Amino acid sequence: MSTVAAESLPPGFASELERKYFWWEADGTQPRSVLRVLAQAMNFASFEDVLRLETALGPYRLSDVMLTAEPGWISERSWEFWRGRLVRATGQVIP
Repeated sequence: MSTVAAESLPPGFASELERKYFWWEADGTQPRSVLRVLAQAMNFASFEDVLRLETALGPYRLSDVMLTAEPGWISERSWEFWRGRLVRATGQVIP
């Protein structure tokens, strides 16, 4: 189970990321999960937002997002970018 919880984020941070990185309406009546929003932000983040994500979540929680994201949420290019940063910061194995 993911350790990334909405309560552990700065107030309004997930909502801000969702407004910025989702340009389509959510499917159905359920809101998007925080994990989905963070994965989408990691996939499309500007370098400024990369630094904000690292500050707000820290490398271990960002690694958790990567390891619990569903296939297709993070592109190969973004995966390699984040994997390089997070393996170096945490020493964790990220495939």
